Amino acid sequence: MPEHLSTLQSAGAAVLTLAGVAWAIGVVRLLRRFRAAALRDLPAARLPFLPPQPQAGPAWEKVELTPAEQDAFAGLIRRLGSDH
Repeated sequence: MPEHLSTLQSAGAAVLTLAGVAWAIGVVRLLRRFRAAALRDLPAARLPFLPPQPQAGPAWEKVELTPAEQDAFAGLIRRLGSDH
């Protein structure tokens, strides 16, 4: 114990330190408990300068290939597969 501090001052410093640590632990626990609920309640961010986006994607498209196109595609796949 330092010579210039009385026993009462040392005890007071210890009590204040313990109270500060307990307060910090309590605040951290409260923040962790309510953080998830607070994030759930936040509205989705909107950018007002962008036009509204459609909720659904585009319709499926299907294109029939001619036999020549099918052969060309098969040749392309073979060529790409042989590069490895």
